[in-house]
Amino acid sequence: MDGSEKNTHNMSKHVTDRMNGEVTSCGFAQHAHFRAFWKQDNLKHLAPLLTAAIALLLGACAAEETSSRVRNTSRTFTTVVLDPGHGGYDSGARIRKGPLEKDLTLDVVRRLAPKLRDAGFRTIITRKSDVFIPLDTRSQISAPEKNAVFVSVHFNDGGRSPAYGVESYYFSPESKQMANRMVRIFAATTGTPDRGARVARFRVLRTNRNPAVLMECGYLSSGREAGFITQPQYREKIALALAKGIIEQRGGPLNSHEPAKLHIDIPAY
Repeated sequence: MDGSEKNTHNMSKHVTDRMNGEVTSCGFAQHAHFRAFWKQDNLKHLAPLLTAAIALLLGACAAEETSSRVRNTSRTFTTVVLDPGHGGYDSGARIRKGPLEKDLTLDVVRRLAPKLRDAGFRTIITRKSDVFIPLDTRSQISAPEKNAVFVSVHFNDGGRSPAYGVESYYFSPESKQMANRMVRIFAATTGTPDRGARVARFRVLRTNRNPAVLMECGYLSSGREAGFITQPQYREKIALALAKGIIEQRGGPLNSHEPAKLHIDIPAY
């Protein structure tokens, strides 16, 4: 969901939900006095300032929680763990009378993997068919790989929001540069708006031993964008954009030359 479009009421609800849900190891959100302070109606007008302050604290907690256990392989990796989002009974987002997110993500990863292999990388795919893989298992598949990065592929759903474009998410400081680079290259390659890289506590990100990025490759809730995503040619373009971002993050292909297929000419977005 697009946090930038929430009003003050929604921001305060978001913070309250975060306090009652996943809590960082810093523990500030668990403090009874903080919760009591927040619930006082006469203080709700401070929501924007408090939200900004809490965002900074969450970022600090993320660094504290991950810096000692995430391998710093974002510039040395030779293996890429590719994670097609959802699967099995978890269909993800859907286009009305159209394909499901779980099928679209798998299709993109099937197109992406050979591009990376052609560039000299080893690839591991968390699911190769329409099956459900628990989130912890996806991270566990990545864990034994000591010189790898993890990329999870998704499509977004903004409900009735008019939002469209690409977003990337990361949790550990070791993943930040890759998230920023991938979203920038994706937008430049496809022509879709760059909605930036953001910190998030998605389980496949915060439990990963390797630098991990979750890519939201477009909004299925946007009629205009969904019309592109349903076209195989555009999904090929998505795979190309992801491959370019990953390869550039490493500093170039591991082979002596960049594969010709990474220069294919695909019509603009």
